[in-house]
Amino acid sequence: MNRTIALWFVVGLAGFTLFPWYVLEDGFFSFEWLDGYPYDSDYAPALFLIAQSEKLWLAPLALFLALPLLSIGRVKNDPAISKILIIAGAGGLIYLLAQGFAIGIRGFNSELLAALIDLDGQRQFGFGYGAMLLSAAFLFFLTTGVAARGVVNGDVFVVGAIGFVIAIVSMFILFPVLNMLSSALQTNDGVYSIRVFIEKFFDDKIWGLGCLSENRSCGVAWNSLSLAVLVGALTTLLGLVFALVATRSGLRQAHLLRPLTVLPIITPPFVIGLAIILLFGLSGAVTQFVADLFGLQPTRWVYGMPGILIAQMLSFTPIAFLVLIGVVEGVSPSMEEASQTLRASRWQTFINVSLPLMRPGLANAFLLGFIESMADFGNPLVLGGNFDVLSTEIFFAIVGAQNDQGKAAVLAIVLLIFTLSAFYAQRRWLGKKSYTTQTGKGDGGMPAELPKRVLFPSYCLVAIWGSFTLVVYGMIVYGGFVEVWGLNHTITLKHYITAFDVAMTDNGIHWRGSAWDSFWTTLRIAGTAAPLTAAIGLVTAYLLVRQNFAGKNAFEFGTMLSFAIPGTVIGVAYILAFNVPPLELTGTGVILILSFIFRNMPVGVRAGIASMSQLDKSLDEASLTLGANTWRTFKSVILPLMRPAILAALVFSFVRAMTAISAVIFLVSAEHNMATSYIIGRVENNDYGIAIAYSTALIVVMLTVVTLTQLLVGKAKTGRKTSPTDMPS
Repeated sequence: MNRTIALWFVVGLAGFTLFPWYVLEDGFFSFEWLDGYPYDSDYAPALFLIAQSEKLWLAPLALFLALPLLSIGRVKNDPAISKILIIAGAGGLIYLLAQGFAIGIRGFNSELLAALIDLDGQRQFGFGYGAMLLSAAFLFFLTTGVAARGVVNGDVFVVGAIGFVIAIVSMFILFPVLNMLSSALQTNDGVYSIRVFIEKFFDDKIWGLGCLSENRSCGVAWNSLSLAVLVGALTTLLGLVFALVATRSGLRQAHLLRPLTVLPIITPPFVIGLAIILLFGLSGAVTQFVADLFGLQPTRWVYGMPGILIAQMLSFTPIAFLVLIGVVEGVSPSMEEASQTLRASRWQTFINVSLPLMRPGLANAFLLGFIESMADFGNPLVLGGNFDVLSTEIFFAIVGAQNDQGKAAVLAIVLLIFTLSAFYAQRRWLGKKSYTTQTGKGDGGMPAELPKRVLFPSYCLVAIWGSFTLVVYGMIVYGGFVEVWGLNHTITLKHYITAFDVAMTDNGIHWRGSAWDSFWTTLRIAGTAAPLTAAIGLVTAYLLVRQNFAGKNAFEFGTMLSFAIPGTVIGVAYILAFNVPPLELTGTGVILILSFIFRNMPVGVRAGIASMSQLDKSLDEASLTLGANTWRTFKSVILPLMRPAILAALVFSFVRAMTAISAVIFLVSAEHNMATSYIIGRVENNDYGIAIAYSTALIVVMLTVVTLTQLLVGKAKTGRKTSPTDMPS
């Protein structure tokens, strides 16, 4: 306890006395701020600001920081320790946030405070590294004090992890989203009105059912719901089929399915949409071939629900596969062998033993597919036609001629109702049954072979969907090597040269291609966001599966909230929340990293929950009994058995950061331009060749990273045989 207090005191002291208190315009690693450090008020630590009689409102923070020193040296079970730490942590955090929100770039934000207190023209900008370190110290003073009171068995690591996740979820999910959704109650003049909210919420364009009785379209809510249910069910089915063939078919080429199923997820959605249009559009290759073969009149059938459904299945089936592959591998062969020993057929074993044990994975895969479909706006934007969905309506309400943030917020609330209903239904379906299959005991069995009535349809589905995926990607690759995609198919390399030209000069390599700046920026930001996303997601999953604490359901809801809201809304919410102090992040690379972390974190959470549901708690108990603490148990026992979930979180977060569109459009800046915003700019200028060439290059890069990540992470070592050759001689 004393070591923990001393550690966070040193961290807080460094933030208060050494690091710049306010945000650095040119970034920390430019080191330009060192020219004025530590006396320049723009770069000075809090201690130097106070010493120069500036920002005197920061002085009380020193008292809260010093207060925990009173607990050092006391008896471990002294109740005064918890009181001191809670007062220091909670008081410090409350005061830090209060002064940060109260005083901004124009002085006091409150007219009442401005009238009562004269700041003599002083103001303050957003929090910098110093403020962040001190706030972290206050937070962990608070969690350590709570643990000292015996909460969650007094486990400092668990309570600290819960407090940390709650703090970052509150700051980077709840705060910006609630700030955005509050506009649902506002009129265009900024006045709050319940009547306006009710009128917007029950608008016929949202809930209309004209499609049932008239020749009109249904409301966007019903369009989105029907599409999401279909996408969730079909992607879960395809993901399960691919996972079964990859792990239980005995097919020698099964390992080739892994990169094939990951391909769609590493492609910008509108590129898949363009490929589908060129295949099935009015002048598409397949459409024209079928029309000529059967003498039919070509139609625009692909625009609307069919086209969006195909594109979303291509895009989101890999998510289901990545979640289910670990669950299928985790089913204990000994249970299946026991079933067959009792003379059950392969079909009975599969239906009554194997499939029920996969229910956590199936439920999580459906939930992710449902939410992804609800939040997706790239595919509906390209292929929607007259089939409007919630995400595109939100987009046009924000950036279109309407400029109605209140309407966008109401539509986002409708979307949340659907996603939360799916979340509740998933919880009810799983119930409180146990799905444990790994107990720490030896398990030398072999996975049961699939029954023929499962194996043959699975082969057919894999062959058809795999071939279709290859055709779509063949169109994408081919499009980067032709003059004008769909019109002039003369082979050329000019698009790649324009985007990725490199020259050797006397000063070294000169990256002359127009795409290089956005490419390196995207790699740097995605590479930073991916491990942070995986780490936070898996720690959160551990807390949800292995720990019981008050407010656990609300905790889980908060971690899923950002995933249920379109990236468009997240982007606008971040701009509104973080454009002014105390968190002034707009235009920086940090805001992009944060948006990726909290937008993609739920995938790591759901994959971790699905995987950890199969690990017996006796593994944790054995480690704790042998003297290991909770942190060491999590690191040395749980994580090695969760390698599929780690891989899923790393892969998904990295490729999503590389290919994200909706939130990125609002958050990029001239200094931090991302690959997708560059590609969209080319598409808007009708430079499809460069856009496709860039997308193809991104696909190659991400495939390489995915392969290296899989080799680095490896597989969960369960000690099972995978083939007859593994039998001892």
